[in-house]
Amino acid sequence: MKILLLGYRGMLGADLLLKLSADHEVHTTGSDELDISSGEACQNVISAVMPDLVINAAAYTDVDGCESKREKCFSVNAQGVKNIAIACRDRAIKIVHFSTDYIFDGAKDSPYVETDACRPLNSYGLSKLEGERFLEAFSDNFLIIRSSWLYGKNGRNFVTTILEKARSVGRLDVVTDQVGSPTYTEDLADAVVSLINGGHRGIVHVTNSGSCSWYDFTQKILRFAGITNLPAFPITSDKLTRPAARPSYSVLDCRKFALLSGNSMRPWEEALHDYMASAGLGKVPIYRRNNLDTLP
Repeated sequence: MKILLLGYRGMLGADLLLKLSADHEVHTTGSDELDISSGEACQNVISAVMPDLVINAAAYTDVDGCESKREKCFSVNAQGVKNIAIACRDRAIKIVHFSTDYIFDGAKDSPYVETDACRPLNSYGLSKLEGERFLEAFSDNFLIIRSSWLYGKNGRNFVTTILEKARSVGRLDVVTDQVGSPTYTEDLADAVVSLINGGHRGIVHVTNSGSCSWYDFTQKILRFAGITNLPAFPITSDKLTRPAARPSYSVLDCRKFALLSGNSMRPWEEALHDYMASAGLGKVPIYRRNNLDTLP
């Protein structure tokens, strides 16, 4: 296929570019080349390339920043998706778009399925939900992939932030009352490729399997990095003064992905291990894939 990949310099976009280029003709644009909040710009780029598929990996993802920069947040995450959908609609071009666990309010005590009611707690989640609704309204040929807690080699992320803080401070305070599923962008990109090649449509949840709190995630990062002398303390969200509220529980049910693709996403601990090892982030111990209990 001829594919137009928007946001190819981001963590997920860079992994998608690498994996898709092996079998497809991939054209790319970054935010400096295409402002998706401009409908005219979207029309011009898409008409020039005339792809079979547009993948929108462009987004404004600063969750706290979205509270003070609502106009930018919604112009990219909502209006931008509408512009892409309208530009693709009359040309029968399929769209792959990415959304987030933050469209949910965290009130459930079991993983969210694709049909659960969406009640965002913050501007970022609301903008992403509005983007989903624009896509559903202006296109009948789309795939929306919801994921969560992304990290990868091609950008700043929670893992690198924790390791930077570990080198510069004497202790870490990390929230323990927010639970989700850390997801390695390389694994997500593999899943996206399988869904694209399978011709699937609709809304699909895709994350690494299992769940943890941000505190549990931090503990595993420190252990894999061989950092044993840094105290990390669990705190509750009300101890932080962050502009955007977060859902306390945002684990996504990925059974639909497994049914469609015939594959299951690997455990988040294994994915984290491989990411840190391949990125050279500390003294990562040997991981025995056949037994999760051997994780240090």
